[in-house]
Amino acid sequence: MAPQLTLQAPLGLPPSEVAPYLSQLWSQGLQGASGAATFTLVVWEPAWLEQHLIRTGRGDGPITGLVSEERLEAARLAVSECGLPFSTAPMAPDLAWTLGQLGGDHQAQDLRGQFVSGAISALMPRRLITLAATLAADHPLETMVAAYCPLPEEGGTGGACGDVVVLRGGMGALRQGLGLISPLVGDEMPCWVWWNGSLDEAPEMLDALAPIPRRLMVDSSLGTPRRCLDLLVERIGAGQAVNDLNWLRLRSWRESLAMVFDPPSRRDALNHVVQLDIDVEGNHPVKGLLLAAWIADRLGWHLENSFVVPTGEASGDGFGAEFTRSDGETVHFRLMPVPVGVPKAHPGALVGLRLICSSGEQPPLCVILCSESGGCMRLESGGMASMELVEEVVALPNESEEMEVARLLGGGHDTTNPLLAAAVPLAAKLLAP
Repeated sequence: MAPQLTLQAPLGLPPSEVAPYLSQLWSQGLQGASGAATFTLVVWEPAWLEQHLIRTGRGDGPITGLVSEERLEAARLAVSECGLPFSTAPMAPDLAWTLGQLGGDHQAQDLRGQFVSGAISALMPRRLITLAATLAADHPLETMVAAYCPLPEEGGTGGACGDVVVLRGGMGALRQGLGLISPLVGDEMPCWVWWNGSLDEAPEMLDALAPIPRRLMVDSSLGTPRRCLDLLVERIGAGQAVNDLNWLRLRSWRESLAMVFDPPSRRDALNHVVQLDIDVEGNHPVKGLLLAAWIADRLGWHLENSFVVPTGEASGDGFGAEFTRSDGETVHFRLMPVPVGVPKAHPGALVGLRLICSSGEQPPLCVILCSESGGCMRLESGGMASMELVEEVVALPNESEEMEVARLLGGGHDTTNPLLAAAVPLAAKLLAP
């Protein structure tokens, strides 16, 4: 946590006493402090991977729910030990499920909800509610509350205080405790719901925690691709403010591509794209499909058809499509999964992008963006000698989910980003059945 003064030590209470206790706590002023008029953040934080890594002896506690380099390294080692494909991302739900089939009973202190990222706590949330699901399905519901304020030397004032509520227990116990959430959220300030887990799990829990008008944050790299895209389509179509951390990770790719075509001599080439190729790590195509959909939407392409491209490889099948440009010409699109030895943290990270433009009046232009200097050899093959080649390495930010979430919380974002809203329905159509 950012430097903060604990006005009240973490206190375990019976579930029925949490709301009355907090109401009394603030109504009595709590040593002259009042609650910050900022926002409420509700976090679904099962941290299955972290719990299984610790349970099987592949790490030590405490359990925090935060992703560290130490945890990622332990997860990468576990991928090999569990016999999963090398291109399996350390954050992939498949890894947590596989570890769940192994024995082990190593225990650790559970500090989820109490161990808050400094980037988030610096925004001084009025109330932080964490639902911490446990591996033990029969674990009874435990509830805990605590109050915090910034330290005076950090510029803290009495009006910037907040409280923390933790609900911990098995899935059944948490479902029974859902009735506690609404009285704690209230209507007097914005409420964000961060679904910090796979979109495949506990859909009824997600529906209960994140009704409109609460603002929803998800990660479309976690879960089956169809479920991820369909949920985004449904929630955005219903008018909910939705933010996708997987989409935010495309920022540097979109910026790099825009910079390539920023010189006046290249701008017209965007009207003559004939081929778009995207490579992604492993078999999770959502991030690549979102990027392709953004490009197609920005350039005014019309989708004619989409289809599966069989590869016969363990990394999975690819996807293809044909678009029609505004001048009636065809654009061919291919997204291909590629095996990698050391994948990025999240499934489906981009390896490279190739855009070929041909107007017939000047030499074709081939633009290749890579995540690293040696990562685009496949895209560099095939007739490059006859084209003007522009190749760039995309600088990928090394920011945690908590940093991205803090950026969203600090920026307001009470509506869905219009670029994301336009890209999601098209990306869903590109994910051929």
